Amino acid sequence: MSNETASGLVSNETASAVSDRIDKSIEIAAPVERVFALVSEPGWFVNDGEYRPHQIDRDGDVSLVRDPVHGDFGILTVELDAPHHVVFRWVGEGAGSTLLEFFVEEYDGGARLRVVETGFASLPGSDADRRAAFEGNSQGWDIELGVARAVCESAE
Repeated sequence: MSNETASGLVSNETASAVSDRIDKSIEIAAPVERVFALVSEPGWFVNDGEYRPHQIDRDGDVSLVRDPVHGDFGILTVELDAPHHVVFRWVGEGAGSTLLEFFVEEYDGGARLRVVETGFASLPGSDADRRAAFEGNSQGWDIELGVARAVCESAE
């Protein structure tokens, strides 16, 4: 199922008792390299709809992202293939373990950014808990993709 929203977001979410996959994309009028520079930063998406820099402490492939509002998050960089693909996984107690993939490709003089988040069906808790996590993150990615567009299109 694929549908485009008024803001230009494309959503390809799978439907099941507890959906396991969020798949969304957005077109950004900015070079691929600029978009990749943003999305390859662990935790860039931890915000309230407005990008803010984080303190990031790295230990190998694991980053501790310190957000002044939401606290600390452990994020593992699973794969980094600049400037087109980066994969992160949440790490740490209670964080669950969804996998986040960002794909950046050239599109019509700019870039298309796609996010795929999987692993909701295997999160701890009840079906209602997993469904709530899926729905919250699905709505969150609409916001975060808009943030990515705003940041990348306004950068010099």
